Order: sequence, then structure tokens, then C-alpha cells
Amino acid sequence: MRHHPDAVMIFAAGFGTRMGALTRATPKPLIKVAGRPLIDHALDLTRDIGTVVANTHYLPEQLSAHLAPKGVLLSHEAEILETGGGLRAALPLLGSGPVFTLNSDAVWAGANPLTSLSQHWNPDEMDALLMLIPRKHALGHAGEGDFMIDENGRLERGPGLIYSGTQIIKTSLLSQIEDDVFSLNLLWNIMAKRDRLFGMVHDGKWCDVGSPEGIVRAETMLRDV
Repeated sequence: MRHHPDAVMIFAAGFGTRMGALTRATPKPLIKVAGRPLIDHALDLTRDIGTVVANTHYLPEQLSAHLAPKGVLLSHEAEILETGGGLRAALPLLGSGPVFTLNSDAVWAGANPLTSLSQHWNPDEMDALLMLIPRKHALGHAGEGDFMIDENGRLERGPGLIYSGTQIIKTSLLSQIEDDVFSLNLLWNIMAKRDRLFGMVHDGKWCDVGSPEGIVRAETMLRDV
């Protein structure tokens, strides 16, 4: 089993309902931001990673036509499995060992978050390493935050830093979950109890592109870089 990630799971199966009319005939990952499909901004971050997998559900033919020529492997879901179930379903394509996960509906400014995570990953003490965003740098995100981080990087639930949808995570604990449809929050809870849930803070900005307003925010952020 490998101990350092060389595969990434991109979550791209959702309906994109907050996009309204924009996703009636187009899956959200193919909505354009700064002239390019949203998922292509995510793919830019994966150029140095060996295996790239994306899950599909809504309008999968369009995603397949766009992603397959780029060498992206597809894990189709007959029903939405959420992040945990989707990751487990994709394991035959991802292989064993830790993997990156990446949301397809966010745009980044600053250092490549996957590179930063890889540089700080320590499999001897970590089961997951989450990339977190300070609230002032999380554009389009409402709420008080998801995690608090201590001086050693360990995480506990609470207001403060926002989870970006990007992490390195070991997949072995997925076998402990009996449900088919479940969130990765269940795994994080197990890891936190073992003191093996860690995080780090992104050095740039991050924009949630879940709504039409998010497209405008992301394009403004990219122009300002």
C-alpha cells in the first residue's frame, strides 16, 4: 500500500440547484468561469498527480464527453452517494492508500493546495489533512466556520476556519461505515476521536462557486491575482 497520495477524487456528481437556470441543461462543473468550465480550474491543480477520478450523476454524458479525452477516469453513481459513499465507490479506480479529494465548484488563488497538502502530509500521525480557509479569505461562504486548529495542527469542531473541500485522506476507514450514502464527516469524527484529524491553512483566497453570484466573485478574484 502506498503511503503518499498519487490519486485525486474530484466530486462532480451534484445537481447544482443553487445555480438555478444555468444548470437546467448543463452540469455545474461545466458552467464557465473566466471563459473556462469550472471543473477545468480544478483540473489545473491536478497536473502533477498520476490518477484523476471524477464522480458523475447529473447529465453524465456531458461530463464524460468533456473529461474522458483529458484522461480523467469516471465513477458514475446511479444515485447520489454523498462524499463518503462516492469516494468508496471510486476506490477501484483510485487504488489503495491515501488520496486527495477536491471539490469541482471552487476556484483558488495562491499556492496549489494539493502541493501544499502533500508537503505537509505525515501518514505516521495523520489519517486526514484538511485544507482550511480563514473566513476573510473564503469568498461567497456564509457561516461561522467548521473547525478550530491547535498549535500542532490537530482539529476539533467549532467556529473558525472553513473547510475548502480539499484534503488528503486515508481510505481504509471507509470499510467501517455500513451505509451506502454518507458524508465524509463520519470518517472525520472517527479520526478526531483518535487525535488523527489534522488541518492546515491556505495562504491565498478561495471562492465557493455554488451560485451565479459566485461566478462573478470568482472572476473578480482571478482578475485581482
